Amino acid sequence: MNIRSMAAVLAATVMLPLGAAHATDLEVTHWWTSGGEAAAVAELAKAFNATGNKWVDGAIAGSGGTARPIMISRITGGDPMAATQFNHGRQAEELVQAGLMRDFTDLAKKEGWDKIVRPAGLLKSCTFEGKIYCVPLNIHSWQWLWLSNDAFKKAGVAVPKNWDEYVAAAPALEKAGIVPLAVGGQAWQSTGLFAVLTVAIGGKDIYQKVYGDKDAKVAAGPEMAKVFKAADDARKMAKGTNVQDWNQATNMVITGKAGGQIMGDWAQGEFQLAGKKAGVDYTCLPGLGVNEVISTAGDAFYFPVLKDAAKTKAQEALASSLLDAKTQVAFNLKKGSLPVRGDVDLAAANDCMKKGLEILAKGNVVTSTDQLITQDTQKQLEDLMSQFFANTSITAEEAQKRFVAIFSKAG
Repeated sequence: MNIRSMAAVLAATVMLPLGAAHATDLEVTHWWTSGGEAAAVAELAKAFNATGNKWVDGAIAGSGGTARPIMISRITGGDPMAATQFNHGRQAEELVQAGLMRDFTDLAKKEGWDKIVRPAGLLKSCTFEGKIYCVPLNIHSWQWLWLSNDAFKKAGVAVPKNWDEYVAAAPALEKAGIVPLAVGGQAWQSTGLFAVLTVAIGGKDIYQKVYGDKDAKVAAGPEMAKVFKAADDARKMAKGTNVQDWNQATNMVITGKAGGQIMGDWAQGEFQLAGKKAGVDYTCLPGLGVNEVISTAGDAFYFPVLKDAAKTKAQEALASSLLDAKTQVAFNLKKGSLPVRGDVDLAAANDCMKKGLEILAKGNVVTSTDQLITQDTQKQLEDLMSQFFANTSITAEEAQKRFVAIFSKAG
């Protein structure tokens, strides 16, 4: 991916007037716009505003795929925001290489980030040539199946305990007028779903060999053929979803219009906002109830190089506030994610978050695709999966051949 060749889609930015003396306004861009996400962002803003500065919200609707090109275009075009969200991994790699992002190594050493951030791989993802360029904020895992207890009750079948039971229950759900599996129309959703199936059906080793080692032979093998069979089941179950955004698909589960959704743990924020209780109104199955693992995906904040000295100083206050123990708890409880700090009190966590914490404590983790593959490979996979889920004439065998071709030259 050549970031300098991206179309310049500039977002208009209105800076608010300065308030109290010495306070500095910082525009912060992100793509958290659903109800649950907005509630979580408010906690970050509250923590930063308590430093005497002001968070100027620069939310960009339309998910990361829409927001990232806008963010990158502004930074490379000379109109940088003060801070911006990216996912853990390689999304900001070229911006760092181009010298457009701030080096936070001194602050990280001063505050001992290496002692509080876990898994250590999250801080490693922020590191380039020995220097730290971002602040890990949370741990988001894609490895979840969210089920509507009411939907299965209406269909007259027990709430599934694993993927196979879920597939077997699909006909009963359809007979009751319920979409078995809600999958939004955006390409990143079906691509993420497929990676979850790879871990659950293929196993951790297969996942690592394909996404991590780029082993085309394994990608072409019988274990991945099983994954593509499961993906074929998934697209059949998803027929009739007819929504685009992930939170719209989540709402189908919340309202009992869909039996379930494979989605990251950010979906918990939507259940919480709707007043739904884990274990009562909905059921969560990490690793689809097959391989209970957590992927170390999530979000980090990067800070573009600025000419304004006051804003540059305020960037450090923002960075510190993001890793503050109280901020970590307040934000992640509302976001549905896990904190990157291992020393915080999460007694208020719900049943699903506690499951995630237990899995994390056991070390049952896989590295997220964001950290393993380039943005170019990600785009190719999104093209493949969006076509596969939209066009049932593409067989699982044909899709696997195209998948192998991608990984035979993946970086």
